[in-house]
Parts: sequence; C-alpha cells; structure tokens
Amino acid sequence: MKATVTPEAESAIVDISRRHGLSREAVLAMLLAVHAGGGTMAQFSLPELGGSGQWMRGGMTMVGNMFDNALKARVDALCGELAQLLSTTAVFPATTASSQFAGFTSDNWWPADLGVPSASGGQNDERYAVFPSTHRLAIQAKGVTRVFDTGEHRIGGVQQQQGGGPGSASFTSQLGTFDISSLRELGAQQVAESRTAAPQYQADSTPPAAPPTPEAASSTSENPATIIGAIESLAGLHQRGIVTDEEFTAKKAELLGRL
Repeated sequence: MKATVTPEAESAIVDISRRHGLSREAVLAMLLAVHAGGGTMAQFSLPELGGSGQWMRGGMTMVGNMFDNALKARVDALCGELAQLLSTTAVFPATTASSQFAGFTSDNWWPADLGVPSASGGQNDERYAVFPSTHRLAIQAKGVTRVFDTGEHRIGGVQQQQGGGPGSASFTSQLGTFDISSLRELGAQQVAESRTAAPQYQADSTPPAAPPTPEAASSTSENPATIIGAIESLAGLHQRGIVTDEEFTAKKAELLGRL
C-alpha cells in the first residue's frame, strides 16, 4: 500500500531528502520504519544506506558495514530528525493512519480513546498495541482487553515466546526490557481520559533532543541505564537472528566501553 502523508510532512520529507542527499522514497521508507518503532528505533533495508540495518535512539546504530562510522553517523542523524518530525508534526492523515499502520484494520480491538497505535501484532492468542502519544499499551488475551500506563517507557520492540501462552510478551524501551507485570493497569474511566491525560507527561518533560554526534558521544559521559537498555535490546535482536554473533559481540563491547 502506498503511504499517504500530510502536505506539511511531504514538504519536510522533500527538504530532508535534499539535505541528506537521499531520494524521497528512501526518506519516506525510513520515516515509516521510525514510526513503526515508536519514534525510538527502526529496522530498515535501504540500498542508499548500505542495505539492512537497525537504529535506536541514544547512540546504537548498526549498518551493513559495521565499521563504516560515517554511514552510522548519517543514519543516526537522519533517524533522529525523522523522530523529531514524528513528535512535532501530524505526519499521517487521521483518516488513513489506522488503515496503514494499525495492523487490525477490520477489527480495531483496542479502546478508541487510545488513538492510533505506532505498532501492533500478536501470537499465542495474545495481541498487543502500542500508543506512544497517550503513553498506553493495550493487551488482549482470551478475548479480554487490558490497558496499561507505560509511563516513561518509549517502546521500540516486542518479543513473544512461541507457544508461551498469554502474558508471554516482553517489551523493550530506552529503559530496558520489561513485561506488563511492571506496569500500572488502568480502569475503564482512566482509559477514557487517556487523550486528555497524555499531555501531562509532555508538560513535565523537555522536547526530545537530537541524537548526539559520534564525537559528542565519545566526549561526554552517558547514562549507564541507557547503555544497559541498549545492550538488552541488542541481545533481543541477536536472539531473533537479526544480529549475527560477530555483530553482537563487537557492538556489546563498544557499549560496555562507554560505561
């Protein structure tokens, strides 16, 4: 399906493609990848950017040639700018956003008050939907839908154990890997207030900063929790076969060296 974006977003995509020396199609594809990752991570396969790779906000970037630091910096800058675009601009028309990205378009099982999910899926008789704009996570198991407050988590990945049954899903954010047992479950009235309650998180936080350049990252101390979370996310990609043993070992060593 051809992705539809708002005129404002289209103008930004064209400008970004010009400044980064990429085609509009490549920038749009990366935008969709960042969107699918909740604005905090992306998995992509773009010839213009060296083929397959992964990006995670906070400094973890992997490309086809793991030693091409210039390409890593280029991908990091691009994804950081696209994440900022997603957080400040209405990128997708409201009438088409759910049909393009929700995943369960014919039967949206989550409460309408949560908005449009950035990612959804399911297996083992369990489904999930992530709503970064309202800081909510919806889980449906055996026909029962539960909604949780994700707080400061910016969910960028999910793992579901094959044959693990309901409750087997774990999620990855900038804070590490967690499951629903660590989240606060919301009642029906709190779910209905999600759209109006969401800005309260934003009022107490500063706008997301642009990802640091490799030079800046090496010259300043980093939050150990962020680095540990990145290692846990990397381990998840390794377990799923997305990252090779060599890539996992090299990147883990690099991250540990920042502690």
